[in-house]
Amino acid sequence: MRFTIRTIIVLAIAWIALLLSGYGILIGSHENVGGLGLQCKYLTANGTSTAQYVHSDSGIIGLTDCPLLRKSKTVVDNG
Repeated sequence: MRFTIRTIIVLAIAWIALLLSGYGILIGSHENVGGLGLQCKYLTANGTSTAQYVHSDSGIIGLTDCPLLRKSKTVVDNG
């Protein structure tokens, strides 16, 4: 019972931190047609958002992997 309550409290604190900071956590990614694009899906406090990046295996042009955290455009508290 204690473990369940602590888990709920930790998840609530994480959700509030995401809400106030405007960041999202990576939940999935896949390469677009031809491997030239990378589509990353992020979980934010307001739902999910998708970002498109240029992809290359070497990382010279574009990204090799999606960033773990991403700032979303809408932030609840700007001040």
